[in-house]
Amino acid sequence: MPSFDELLKEAGEFGRFQKTVFLLLCQTGITFSFLFVGVVFLGQDPEHYWCRIPGATELSMHCGWTQEEERNFTISASILENDSFSYHCNRYDLEWNTSTISCTNPLYHLANNSSGTRLLAKCEDGWLYKQPHSTIASEYNLVCGNKWLIDLTQSILNLGFLVGGFILGYAADRYGRIKIYLFSAFGSGLCGIIVAFAPNIAVFSIFRFLQGIFGKGTWMTGFVIVTEIVGSDQRRIVGIVIQMFFTLGVVILPGVAYLIPTWKGIQLATTLPNFLFLLYYWLVPESPRWLLTRNEGEKAMKIMHSIAKQNGKTLSSNYAEITVSDEEVSNPSFFDLVRTPQMRKFTFILMYAWFTSAVVYQGLVLRLGIIEGNLYLEFFISAIIELPSAFLILLTIDRIGRCPLFAASSIVAGIACLITAFLPKGIPWLNKSVPVLARLGITITFELVYLVNSELYPTTIRNFGVSLCSGLCDLGGIVAPFLLYRLADVWSELPLIVYSILAVLCGVLVLLLPETKGISLPETVEDVERLTSFSANCRKTRLQNSNAYV
Repeated sequence: MPSFDELLKEAGEFGRFQKTVFLLLCQTGITFSFLFVGVVFLGQDPEHYWCRIPGATELSMHCGWTQEEERNFTISASILENDSFSYHCNRYDLEWNTSTISCTNPLYHLANNSSGTRLLAKCEDGWLYKQPHSTIASEYNLVCGNKWLIDLTQSILNLGFLVGGFILGYAADRYGRIKIYLFSAFGSGLCGIIVAFAPNIAVFSIFRFLQGIFGKGTWMTGFVIVTEIVGSDQRRIVGIVIQMFFTLGVVILPGVAYLIPTWKGIQLATTLPNFLFLLYYWLVPESPRWLLTRNEGEKAMKIMHSIAKQNGKTLSSNYAEITVSDEEVSNPSFFDLVRTPQMRKFTFILMYAWFTSAVVYQGLVLRLGIIEGNLYLEFFISAIIELPSAFLILLTIDRIGRCPLFAASSIVAGIACLITAFLPKGIPWLNKSVPVLARLGITITFELVYLVNSELYPTTIRNFGVSLCSGLCDLGGIVAPFLLYRLADVWSELPLIVYSILAVLCGVLVLLLPETKGISLPETVEDVERLTSFSANCRKTRLQNSNAYV
């Protein structure tokens, strides 16, 4: 019987059907990026806030002051006590509620009529805010000693990504790709709406965690569907371009945040598009590759005939029946990823590559930060920097292959990190350009690990394998801030040394993976075991060439 790849070639490897489905599923990358980096705008620190003083507030109501007048009087009164005073997190217990205070010149009366020792106190009664763009910081009073809760919400979101990778990755391999995709899209949209109307930070965090689970389900399942419905020659294009839509979402986000004045509005605007994905029930069929692994050949053939028709082709009678494997259908488990020698090697190398990519990428972003100034413009510029990486991959991946590019980009990132750590501070252009090279290198590594991971696992456990390995990316996202700030306390450039070691080691290990350019996707574990590493192939080629000269 013919293989699935032979059937796919007959039906069209990248025809009208594949292009339509690909474009539809690419939109998932935009919404996932909103979720991934949205905390930058949802939780930004308010520009102007000050201690709420009940007495001053009562006087403000009595005198009819505007918020600006109350702010100026409150801050000025505290500065009378200490001109270097930080009014954001502390206040002096001045006697605002005395009947002698004037509405027109309260500072004079406060300076002369207040008695007793003026003690410095915390903002026990909360804060008042003047901010054109409201955030969760102003909504839930996450300022001063409560700032760490914003970081915690992002860690909780990453934990949701990690859990979603395991649970929904497993579910997609057991119950079907498109079912889990639609279920995840609905869950992400619903949880996102609840987050927007959360009454407190506890409810916000719980449903942010759940949104992370479902968000990861839509992103990873959509990525796997795309790679399973196209031919081997097109996988590298769709695998890279779908990630460009992630970057596109990062580029769009600051514009959305600038135009919408409240964090609730931003949350809704970036969440509601998930419900549009439910329309894919009628537009995107189940992966026929997955159906064949579940011994549902009739359904798979029906879908393949539909694909051929949409692509303007007709399947010949030779393709009346097809199968991938005679193995008994089983549900995926972690042991499937480590049971055989090749699978075990691939799994651990890919896990390390995911972890390293996340730690180095996020570490470089946090270290470089966004230059002080306009948050929206600077965030936009930082996102644009990532776009050339995708074009570099598309220009080079067919010429040199997955493994060489994967390894080279990681090693270049590591070397650039090392050079950056020892650059003299007096050369501004060099101090900016070398870190950008490191950022480009690790971005290419990040984008390639998605593609290579999906190409190395068999169809029976592909979604579960990609989801599980990418869980190390989420773990890296949790670790990255702590690694950066704790090491920087010892020496400001020490994190770069660690990033360099991690990235160079990743590049070396990647050479132990097989080259997947131009080969058919493995359908079974036995197919994976027949693959040989890139370095072994290179040695074999050199040996054959040397024998040819003898």
